[in-house]
Amino acid sequence: MKQKIVIKVQMDGEKCRSKAMKIAAVAQGVSSVSIEGKDNDEVVVVGNEVDSVCLAKMLRKKFRHATIVSVQEVKADGAKEDPQKETIIDPLPCYYNYSPAPNPVCYGKVVYDPNPPGCSIM
Repeated sequence: MKQKIVIKVQMDGEKCRSKAMKIAAVAQGVSSVSIEGKDNDEVVVVGNEVDSVCLAKMLRKKFRHATIVSVQEVKADGAKEDPQKETIIDPLPCYYNYSPAPNPVCYGKVVYDPNPPGCSIM
């Protein structure tokens, strides 16, 4: 099954874009790689049975921020057109780890006997 995978990667310059293309081209089953998007920040990969999660992990190792935008099945030119089913993958929610509440403070109270004993030995 031929599929088209779009992964959004934070890339600053032309050098980063070429590194992203090299990383994506090495993945198993990739037939073409291109960079698209509004800010040239989306890597578009077309290939047979490409593992999108593995590809995103490879890009995440280098660029730290890589999000899978969509995974689509690419139809052949001779096949009849069905309504396109596009799978949009939502990014994972970010959970914040808060530190636990501090232990309660216990105050001690010293009690004095108002009538001390007369003998100091006891």
